[in-house]
Amino acid sequence: MSKMFFGLKSLGVLSFTCLLQCGLLSAQKIYSISSPGNTTVLAVSAPGGKPGYQLSFKGKRITGWSALDIAVDGVSLSNAEITRYDKPVLHHDSFASPLGEQDSLHSIYQQARLRLKTTAGLSVTIDFRVMDSSVAFRYTVAAGGAVPHELREFTTFAFPSSPLIYQYNQESVFTPTRVDTFSTTTDLPVTIKSNGNYCQVGEAVNLDYTKAELVRGANGNTLVIKFPRDTAVRFYNNIETPWRTLSVAGSAIALAHCRTLSLKLADAPTPGDWSWVKGGKLIRAQLNTQSGLDCIDFAVKHHFQYIMFDAGWYGAEFRSSSDPGQVIPAIDLPRVIAYGKEHHIGVVLYVNYIGLKAKLDTILPLYKQWGVAGLKFGFVDGLTQSGLTWLSQAIKKVQQYGFILNIHDNYKPTGLSRTYPALLTQEGIRGDENSPDAFHNTTLPFTRYFAGAADFTYCFPNPKNTFSKNIKVSKAQQLALSVVYYSPLQAIFWYGQPNDYTNDSEIEFYDYVPTTWNESHYLAGDIGKGIAVARRKGDTWYLGCAAGLQDWQAVLELSFLRTGVPYTVTVYEDDGNQSIRKRTIQLSSRDKLPLKLSAKGGQAFIFRPGNHE
Repeated sequence: MSKMFFGLKSLGVLSFTCLLQCGLLSAQKIYSISSPGNTTVLAVSAPGGKPGYQLSFKGKRITGWSALDIAVDGVSLSNAEITRYDKPVLHHDSFASPLGEQDSLHSIYQQARLRLKTTAGLSVTIDFRVMDSSVAFRYTVAAGGAVPHELREFTTFAFPSSPLIYQYNQESVFTPTRVDTFSTTTDLPVTIKSNGNYCQVGEAVNLDYTKAELVRGANGNTLVIKFPRDTAVRFYNNIETPWRTLSVAGSAIALAHCRTLSLKLADAPTPGDWSWVKGGKLIRAQLNTQSGLDCIDFAVKHHFQYIMFDAGWYGAEFRSSSDPGQVIPAIDLPRVIAYGKEHHIGVVLYVNYIGLKAKLDTILPLYKQWGVAGLKFGFVDGLTQSGLTWLSQAIKKVQQYGFILNIHDNYKPTGLSRTYPALLTQEGIRGDENSPDAFHNTTLPFTRYFAGAADFTYCFPNPKNTFSKNIKVSKAQQLALSVVYYSPLQAIFWYGQPNDYTNDSEIEFYDYVPTTWNESHYLAGDIGKGIAVARRKGDTWYLGCAAGLQDWQAVLELSFLRTGVPYTVTVYEDDGNQSIRKRTIQLSSRDKLPLKLSAKGGQAFIFRPGNHE
């Protein structure tokens, strides 16, 4: 790499742009791609044949020169020749999002393409999309031949100084860590604080690749792609890698703009009627007939849409001898399904990966015959190429049979819910099953949830069980998180039994809160400190606010409300005596709402138009 190329690191963005315009760097093959609003500039170069990029945002350098590099059969992009550069073209994409955080999504971006050929004759294309505040790029390889090829990836994200990352893996806690002391791996997406800005490095559209994580690079400023399980990705003829994404904002709450990025990068679903895919709230039944019937009655009373029989309904889930086509004697499943249909409540069945791999093609038509509404996959392999390839094919099959789907354990979203609308949610998160604290709860909205929906497996106390092992926050925070966290399918009362919930006044908020939304606004917050999110369903707004391990205060603008319309607001809050207090206030779009939350506390609000006093 030339000295001139390295010297560009010290140039300001204005000087760099001037040099580009003046043509002084043309010999270095440096290309500049600006976002539609000119807030975000991606510079791409390949001096010496090794591509790299540098990102600037609002005139400030976000990354230093970072590598765009893969190796196929041991041949990297070093000394590759640029054969063509397709200049940026402006694109406008819009599509409906009926199961999302808002009715529709809009994407405006500049797309460019760099075509390269290696010394071994390998053709590689790198596509770039530059949006206001985000960039995305991916590699496409045309290798040909009848033998399998091996791909390794060496993409880097180099920052001006050692950034702070919120490290985690799958369902672990978050550990704020400086990269210069970083000695493990972190999952994607990862949220980063660097030089006064907030960034997120993410991934979109992983269909048949392997899981990628990030490790420390050659210096304390750089993160590098690493495959944690596979040594390489294997393919025949051609391969298109997942998108690598980098988003930036001036504050943690502003970084919420990237939460739909992976959906915007994913392919549209096949044309058709997807109205049969419905979200909703779910309660888990015990492994007997009466519990299933009781859960359906509970679901009707509390406006839930589904019940679920979890692990064990067909026997020990990890034994290959257990048949997911055979129901244990304690459950009269036809009776439960029929009772559910009579009351418009769907039945979801859990199947472990062992049973899925052995009998997926057998149980799908069988469950259709039974009248099952959906499936939950358990203990899948979301870590390897073989596992992710199998999952992509399984998602497609489940959808073809008309089932909704929830994938649990280590699987994370990469935008495939757009391509496959039946994939409502997935886990890949530390939920109430694993006893998260208030720091974790108020870190999730700025990290893992920016990748997409997650099944948090909520718990809530009842008079017979406090679930103190699982719940480390107040009751009002538990209510509020059902608004703060997005998932079209929400598992509520995870460990609770329906007849134990005689505390109707405490759980009333769950009766009303939806799981899909017409409009959403991230109003205030900071990582691990607090969060406030407002979402609309029809004419009604819901607001969830949660505090971290310390008291949290904020003043919320209510300009999202309809102008000139008074709202009657029901407030659900902690009463100081380990219960929920409900009160009513009047507010309008001109008002400001002050928040004063105690540590680990929360508030949940319902804004109904009109004066109902």
